[in-house]
Formats: sequence, C-alpha cells, structure tokens
Amino acid sequence: MIRLFVALRPPPAIRRELLDIMEGVPAARWQDDEQLHVTLRFIGEVERPVAEDVAVALSQIVAPAPTVSLAGVWRFEKRGRTDTLWAGVAPHDALAALHRKVDQACVRAGLEPERRAYLPHITVARLARSAGTGFAIEEWLAIHAGLMSAPFPLSHLVLYQSHLGRDGATYEPVARWALDTGGGT
Repeated sequence: MIRLFVALRPPPAIRRELLDIMEGVPAARWQDDEQLHVTLRFIGEVERPVAEDVAVALSQIVAPAPTVSLAGVWRFEKRGRTDTLWAGVAPHDALAALHRKVDQACVRAGLEPERRAYLPHITVARLARSAGTGFAIEEWLAIHAGLMSAPFPLSHLVLYQSHLGRDGATYEPVARWALDTGGGT
C-alpha cells in the first residue's frame, strides 16, 4: 500500500518565513522545510495501480496557479486540546476551485469523493497530548496572529507519498505538474 496526498508547495522565501516562527512551544513537533505544503486532497493508502490511475488523472488537470498570502496563525483542537498549529493562506477561492478539480480527478481514478470541508492551511507544528492548552500555545498564537506575507504563487501540483515513522511523517514527491502561471497564450 502507498499512502498519498496532493499538495502545493510554497516558494523558499515563504517556507523560511514559516520556519522563523517555529519556536516557543515546548511540546511542539515543528515541521521541517520538506514538510511545508498546502494540502489539496488527502488520499490515504491505496494499491499501486490506483496510485498510478490517480497520477494519470491529476496530470490532466488544467488550472491557474493560485496566488495567495500567509494570513495569520491558528490551531486545530481535538477533545479540547490543541493538537496542531497552522498558518492560514488567503484568499481561499482559487484554492477551493483547485481542490474541487483535484477531488474530481481522484473520483475519476476510482476514489470516494472528499467529504470533509476544505480549509487551506500550512501545518507548522503537531503537538503531543501532553501539550494540552498551555500558556505557551496561547502566547505563540498571540505573538504570531498578525503573520502576513506578500502574495506568492503556488505554481505546481505535487503528488506526495507519506512515510510514517516514529518521529512523524516524511514526505516524498512522486510526481509534479506545472499549473498555468499566466505566462502563455
């Protein structure tokens, strides 16, 4: 089985901005440069023939490259405790449209449609159960609430394989397709 997801990779300058805010929460497992992305569709574990069908379907997507900006920091909670810290990206419209195209391609390849609401973001940290709702998390959110960047394009659709390990996941790009950056006719 192969564990896959589809994402967009921010440019190096944006990744550096994000890496610069990754401190100050003791229980955080901060993401490294290779892990920074905007997920469009989590696929999960599939057999190799399905993975190949997904890659073919994704290769046929024609779409403009979304231009977004970093837009604040936020958290996801499970059962009353913060488990993820993330940076927002905005505007959402172009990302949501691309998410729908990716989802339709996955359905054409035989997968079930995505049922969860789509919220574009870049995960910056995962937190252990022991992190709870502590002061360090609240302070980090307050300090970085105004995170913003200049607009930047997300110019390539990337199919990643996710490898789970004791220290978290590592991501390997397995295919990449350019999106339309408006430079052609």
